[in-house]
Amino acid sequence: MRITSAIVATTALAAALLAGCGSGDKSSGDAPAVRPPAKVATLGPFTGECGNATDDEVRNLGGLTQVSRAFKNSVGCNWQAAGIGSPSVTFASYRGSPIGRERAWVTAQGRNPEDIEVGGHKGFQDASPDGSICDLAVQLGDDFFEWSTSTGLFPSQGGSPCDKNRKLAELTVQRLK
Repeated sequence: MRITSAIVATTALAAALLAGCGSGDKSSGDAPAVRPPAKVATLGPFTGECGNATDDEVRNLGGLTQVSRAFKNSVGCNWQAAGIGSPSVTFASYRGSPIGRERAWVTAQGRNPEDIEVGGHKGFQDASPDGSICDLAVQLGDDFFEWSTSTGLFPSQGGSPCDKNRKLAELTVQRLK
């Protein structure tokens, strides 16, 4: 019985304290705190599944041989050549996500992204210090997409990863819906 009385008393005290927090003299001129409405991202054009690029196009434009799609999900695709440390190409689409955050992450990795434009859309590209990885991101309204290419542990001849990403990005922009 004591426990029940103690619980009732504690609950009543907590309710009284909470009620006291909400009451007060409104004549002091303090306006209630009003938050501005959250910004709703406007969806940009649809980049299509896998950036609207086929496996063959990624193989050809990416300059990779014996590449197969390793995975595909709602935001991107990845193609890999056979073997550990082999070349790979990745596409990712980011709806309602700021490209500036991606650029900041790249900068934090010690890279120096450079401004680019693809089909009238601004973005950036960057390469790892050894040139084996390149990321290329293109802004589409409040969205952006990114192509990333890695030469793997044993780079083959055939152009820089950034040049390959540029061709893939141009293809994606040409096919925007």
